[in-house]
Amino acid sequence: MRMRHVLKPFARAVLALSLLGGASAALADSYPDRPIKWVVPFPPGGAMDSIARTLGESMGKQLNTSVIVENRAGAGGNIGAATVARSKPDGYTILIVANGMAVNPALYADLNYDPIKDFAPISLLAVVPNVLVTNPARTGATSVQDVIAKAKAQPNHYTYASAGVGTSIHLAGELFVSMTGVDMLHVPYKGSGPAVADLLGGQVDYMFDSITSAKPHITTGKLRALAVTTTKRSAALPDVPTLQEAGVPGYELMPWFAAFAPAGTPPEVVAKLNDAMRTALAELNVKATLDSIGAESIGSSPDALRDHLAKETEQWKTLVKERNIKIN
Repeated sequence: MRMRHVLKPFARAVLALSLLGGASAALADSYPDRPIKWVVPFPPGGAMDSIARTLGESMGKQLNTSVIVENRAGAGGNIGAATVARSKPDGYTILIVANGMAVNPALYADLNYDPIKDFAPISLLAVVPNVLVTNPARTGATSVQDVIAKAKAQPNHYTYASAGVGTSIHLAGELFVSMTGVDMLHVPYKGSGPAVADLLGGQVDYMFDSITSAKPHITTGKLRALAVTTTKRSAALPDVPTLQEAGVPGYELMPWFAAFAPAGTPPEVVAKLNDAMRTALAELNVKATLDSIGAESIGSSPDALRDHLAKETEQWKTLVKERNIKIN
């Protein structure tokens, strides 16, 4: 009799799990049956926006639905990320982010979402290397070793611009300063555009800009490319060495883009999204579009993205603390 009382709750639990699994499978079978919203937490026109729109078009064809890009900019990407974190975990609202996702926990004490706990990873998407550039008419630097020698000869004389505190462009500069021991002044701007404008105008000396926005000025000779931040040379600038090749051993900054869904999204739905994204990344026309903005497609499993985010979160927490980087 006592055993029967024990078994009844157990049986109910098993039945509940079975029904839950059946509902999840049924959802995956019918998914998607309406448009998918892809939130871009930055304004239109940047590399992130372009990647989402390019992949979204292919994904829509594969999944027989529309993938609608919605720009929800503000607070370093936190507004859009928080919106998705609070969305229903059904696969109809997803998020594209950059490596700021791994940096923001160290920068914002009042972050209203947890990048690890509040999201279901889908896939790494692409890498857009940053490139160290200078206005040759202002500095005359022809190599990374030139930059280091000049900076050490005149501490706090030279400046480097960024698109804002905590951006990959800023962190690339902080990592360079930390690893080379030079003293250079950081000049933050509200976006890459104003920073590049002042670099071209001779108001600042250096910048770790994204290849997407720097390449046109490199091509015309208005900016000189000295090195890329990734461990491999970029196909967009094959003649430009990596920082490791240029004499900064161990330097690596890989500005990545990735896709997430709200935590609790059924694994079967995540798998469908992952498959659609990776299929899109392998398409020749998608690769050509990404190449045109200096992006290199990668793709990954959800588990690989989860591990990558956790590793990068720890890495940038260390640098933010060491360099005393703060959001003003």
